[in-house]
Amino acid sequence: MTASPSIDPARFLDEQLAQASPDLMRDLLSTFVNALLSAQADAVCGAGYGERSSERVNSRNGYRHRELDTRVGTLDVAVPKLRQGSLYPEWLLERRKRAERALTSVVATCYLLGVSTRRMDKLVQALGITGLSKSQVSVMAKDLDEHVEQFRTRRLSEAGPFTFVAADALVLKVREGGRVVPVHVLVATGVNADGHREILGVQVTTSEDGAGWLAFFRDLTARGLTSAGPVKLVTSDAHAGLVSAIAATLPGTAWQRCRTHYAANLMSATPKSSWGWVKALLHSIYDQPDAEAVHAQFDRVVNALTEKLPTVADHLEQARADILAFTAFPKEVWRQIWSNNPQERLNREIRRRTDVVGIFPDRSSIIRLVGAVLAEQHDEWAEGRRYLGLEVLARAQAVDTTPEEVTEPELQALTA
Repeated sequence: MTASPSIDPARFLDEQLAQASPDLMRDLLSTFVNALLSAQADAVCGAGYGERSSERVNSRNGYRHRELDTRVGTLDVAVPKLRQGSLYPEWLLERRKRAERALTSVVATCYLLGVSTRRMDKLVQALGITGLSKSQVSVMAKDLDEHVEQFRTRRLSEAGPFTFVAADALVLKVREGGRVVPVHVLVATGVNADGHREILGVQVTTSEDGAGWLAFFRDLTARGLTSAGPVKLVTSDAHAGLVSAIAATLPGTAWQRCRTHYAANLMSATPKSSWGWVKALLHSIYDQPDAEAVHAQFDRVVNALTEKLPTVADHLEQARADILAFTAFPKEVWRQIWSNNPQERLNREIRRRTDVVGIFPDRSSIIRLVGAVLAEQHDEWAEGRRYLGLEVLARAQAVDTTPEEVTEPELQALTA
């Protein structure tokens, strides 16, 4: 239902009073707020809803619903979505409140447990945490944990199929058993059926081994990752446990080795004096106009390296299928799938918050803060422009990634 950008006060009030609803004030406020949002959307679009005008610069694209807590009750606010860009009523709703509350909660927990460092002292004073009691911090943490848990365990099937998935891990420090130990935060993102990116899952494991990644991907599939259709490609680094987990839980899914990580791996096998030359050759592979040209240039690069740097040439040849998996898909999506760079940008946003804490008091506080940051990022992606267009996404979903079966030739029986 479309919210009207204007209200006839007398008629509207008469209708509401005639209904004698016990929620009169809440209904009045809800209608008023939604009318203001609709008027704001019309102003941004340059024309009213459904109006044909030469001055129109944008158009509506449905609504996203947000809850707004007021003294007369919780309102269902319908924020208009736009075809291009996004509309967010900063005057009504505040961004990133969950992440900020999570950061406050974690820092407060550290302070109350007496594990705050010198780096955190100024932040503790700035946040006014010295005035919080343990019970207040507990209530704050419980509310945040419920929101994060709902986000982490939600069903994925309704938003699928997820054509492309990316996975990565980052290392954080936590106090356990009286000492500081490193733990790994596993994060996966995907492109949903509407072309937007989503946070698929986040878990904390003791080490980035095969068991941790296997449990992580099993959780994703149990929550419906492949219910609406198969995952066509997973992009990640070449961690053995991660690659094995992908193969075990997503049969028939192609794997793209991150080109950025692979370049670093290749440089480790290359004499330092040849880094510039080898890097230029490697980049030339990705600069080709189509898949056929990419494979042809790969062959030329291997031939050029074989004579002078045979070890490097062999290293590159063995990685051929892994680093060229992206060529099976439309060229329009190559930049989004041939590396984990988009995932690295997400990791930087996480670290911007976690670096404030430094050493976490326990694993639940890691989930609380990282989960809140990811939930906020998830909402921003949902409100923003599509990451991939629907037409190119449909073409990518039609690509057959099932590996070809190699059949052994039948041997003819020998006759005397």
